[in-house]
Parts: sequence; structure tokens; C-alpha cells
Amino acid sequence: MGLARKCQISLSDTKYYHCVSRCVRRAFLCGEDKLTGKSYEHRRGWVEERLLFLAQVFCIDVCAYAVMSNHTHIVLYVDDKKVQRLSDRDILLRWHKLFKGTLLSHQYLNGEALDEGQRFFLSKDIKEYRTRLASISWFMRVLNEHIARRANKEDKCTGHFWEGRFKSQALLDESALLACMAYVDLNPIRAQMARTPEQSEHTSIKKRCEAATSGKQPKLLARFVGSPRKHMPKGIPFELKPYLELVELTGNCIRADKRGHIEPHQAPILQRLNIQAGNWLKLTTQFERVFHGAVGKAHSLDMYCERAQHKRRSSIKNSKALLA
Repeated sequence: MGLARKCQISLSDTKYYHCVSRCVRRAFLCGEDKLTGKSYEHRRGWVEERLLFLAQVFCIDVCAYAVMSNHTHIVLYVDDKKVQRLSDRDILLRWHKLFKGTLLSHQYLNGEALDEGQRFFLSKDIKEYRTRLASISWFMRVLNEHIARRANKEDKCTGHFWEGRFKSQALLDESALLACMAYVDLNPIRAQMARTPEQSEHTSIKKRCEAATSGKQPKLLARFVGSPRKHMPKGIPFELKPYLELVELTGNCIRADKRGHIEPHQAPILQRLNIQAGNWLKLTTQFERVFHGAVGKAHSLDMYCERAQHKRRSSIKNSKALLA
């Protein structure tokens, strides 16, 4: 039996999560249906546009994403501190970008006077909105419902579009985060949808490559802020250039016409995190196969399971073998 969502997402353990949503129908989320000849490729743009829009509304940063033919991969960072800093007005303005709101919320934003009872009920709503704007469940709900409605309308049908709710994995440490981000960024390479990361349409790695050519980082994606240190700014705890080089090199290794090996001097991140080259290739090609549930080094997984009161330590064997 799967774990309840509230047991899978624990911000006291980690703020990084890998989320996967799969299409339930035979018809593709994106790509081309070879049986009918109909193309759904334009839907990739729907997903990417909506995803990056939500990153501006929610207090949740997108670290990596890939829109595949019948599923999506997203690595998210929950900025729960930011949502607490926002004023009540900011919370309502963000919420109204997604939903109509209430009569009281509109009166408040219009500067109309509210009596004590109205302020009480509005405060309860704002508290709930504040919680939702830092909720992965709400983020994925707003993303997937929007795409499902558009796809159903286009297909002129009703019913479920997604295969139940999304799957989420807690990424407990830097090793798990690095491996999962590279796994997501290299999905189109493994699926032979692209030959290089910069050619991977509707992926985070393409956006990062495009911005890197002008010495910048994409504004709508979580920033790379360098190696972990005492006074750490918010962002992904790696350096961008070595990460891009590592993804490029790994992409070459997993292509069918290349012999898989990673030269040590070209993978400084792996050295710092003590991940062997052979293990790295397995992590970036079989991440979902070898890990079920939370992902991290053995001691991180032990601590997580103890705090969450999980009796079983899923994937502990593979954690010891691949992330030691």
C-alpha cells in the first residue's frame, strides 16, 4: 500500500521533491500517435508554459523538468520561508491569479472597509491560501487539472486524463538531488527524442543552456548558487558550469553509439559527492527503477524513516550501493 501524501512530503526533512505525472489514456500527452497520425506535440508548450507560470505564483521553485510523450518529470523546491514573509495582500494577489477568490477578498483588495466578523473570516481564508501556496499537492493539482481540461476539450471527451495522483519522491541530500536532476534533464536523450541536452525541447536543461550562452541563468528556474557553505543563499547547491558539463558528458555516455565511461577530471561534482562513475551512469538512467520512495544516502534515509515513523526503508540496499 502506498504512503499517504502527508507522509511523503516532510519539509523538516527536505524541501526538494521529484514529482512524476503519467497520462492514463492511450492517446499521448504530447508527441505523435502513430496509429492515428495525429500530433499532440503542441501540448508540450501547454505544460511548460503553465509550469513556469505557476513557479511565479507559488512559493515553489522549479529545479528541473522534462515534458515527455506520456508523462512529466519535475524537481521542485518548497520555499516555505518565503510564503511566511508575504503580506496578506500579496497572498491574495497571488491566489487571484489562479482562482476567483471570495467577495471578502475582493473587497479587501479594493480597499473597502471590513467589519470585525468579515476580517475574521478573511483571515481564515488567507491562512489557508498561504498554506496552499507552499504546497506541492496544490501546485501539482493546479498544473495537472489545467492540462487535463485543455486536453479533454481538444479531444472532445471527458474522464480521467492523468493516472491517479502524481508520484513524489523526497530527495534527502545533495547526492540524491544531483542524480535526480540529471536523470530528469537526460530523459529526452534516453528516449532518443534529442541527441544533445541543448536540443531537448521543453526541458529545463535547454533553458539553462540557452541562458548560459549569455552568461545568465533562467529567471523562472531555481538558480545554481555554488558549493554548500555556511551562509548559503537560496538555490541549488552546485555550480552551473560543472553541472552542464556533467549532463553533457553523461548524455554522451548513455547514447547507444558511445562507450560508457566518465573521465574523473571532467566530473568534479561526482568527486565532491563521492559518487563512482559507474554508479552515476546507473543513477541517471534507472533512477525510478532503483529507488522507490525517499532517496538519499543511507544515513539520510535512516533519519528520514525514523522521524516519519516508517517501518520499511525502501531502496536502502541501492542507497548504500549507489550513493555511499
